Amino acid sequence: MEKADTGGMGQDTILDIVDVRKRYGASQALKGVSLRVQRGEFVALVGPSGCGKTTLLKQIAGFEYPDGGRIAIEGQDMAGVPASERPTSMVFQKLALFPHMTIAQNIGFPLKLRARPADEIARKVREMVDLMYLKPEYLDRFPQQLSGGEQQRVALARSMISAPKLLLLDEPLSALDVKLKKILQAELKRLHRSLGVTFVHVTHDLEEAMMLADRICVMRAGEALQVGRPNDIYYRPADSFVAGFIGETNLLDVEVIEVRPDAVRYRAGDITDADGLLPRALAADAIAPGPAKLMVRPELLAMAKNGEPYPSAITAEITETFGKGGAIQFRAVTPGGQPVVVEVPGTSHWPARLGDTVRLGWHKRDIYLLQERA
Repeated sequence: MEKADTGGMGQDTILDIVDVRKRYGASQALKGVSLRVQRGEFVALVGPSGCGKTTLLKQIAGFEYPDGGRIAIEGQDMAGVPASERPTSMVFQKLALFPHMTIAQNIGFPLKLRARPADEIARKVREMVDLMYLKPEYLDRFPQQLSGGEQQRVALARSMISAPKLLLLDEPLSALDVKLKKILQAELKRLHRSLGVTFVHVTHDLEEAMMLADRICVMRAGEALQVGRPNDIYYRPADSFVAGFIGETNLLDVEVIEVRPDAVRYRAGDITDADGLLPRALAADAIAPGPAKLMVRPELLAMAKNGEPYPSAITAEITETFGKGGAIQFRAVTPGGQPVVVEVPGTSHWPARLGDTVRLGWHKRDIYLLQERA
């Protein structure tokens, strides 16, 4: 299987995770995960429930210790280092604000634990309130007197007041409504850019990961399947699992006939292709002769008009339509029974209707050949 480099975008490594393993009884939660994060990066961990994302975050934070492997922060091995002595701070899905403390007391609590002077705590609390766009009058209120979004800002302020080297976020926006989540996603991006702090963010929201992260680590069953920039993972996934997990896509059955240094030859019953050749760069490293998948994203398919040339195309019958405002999505099925999804820009004049037979075309530069993961 093809894997992207687990390294970052420079040589200034702040977090180095090497072959980390963790078991809970008979369950292997982490199976040798490796990941290198560069100073100032925003890295998102994504994957299905139970894949090991939060478990890995807990190992970094020091709330749990791995059974094997190594975690180093700024070159220092974290083996045996308690959470309180690590240069990290964590924001949880359940914000864990103290209900009996005021907002000022909640935000300043980490500095109080470090026995910092009261005037220093008050000054830094005010700085955090300004940074998070919280109103000064909130300082004397209690968490239950604030909205969900305001409480989230308080939790972020508390996590940042001690100037951590690493901010660890465990799905902190998942409980918010869609509109508020969008607002706070923009706030996270602004916060990351303005502070330059390294973020490691666990999320189930794939759109959120694509929007916020410099790099994404896709996990499954305790393994890191692929690490890379969002655009690379979206258009050049390591395998069919990553392709299907990071956004909706089409995975069409093909058979690879020949793999050459410069090209890959394939054939498929449903697809008409001028020559059945694809440049080698548009196929996964591990591609080999035999059954494979041709991936093309829904937005890269086009409804070919009569006589419009496309080097590759497929015929399908429209089985369902969805108006999405700015886009229209059509679901279809080929004569061979393969499902296909196409998404076109929104318009008042739909290009096809339920039951229509359409010809869907694509440019070769927009497809990718990969093999299924066992």
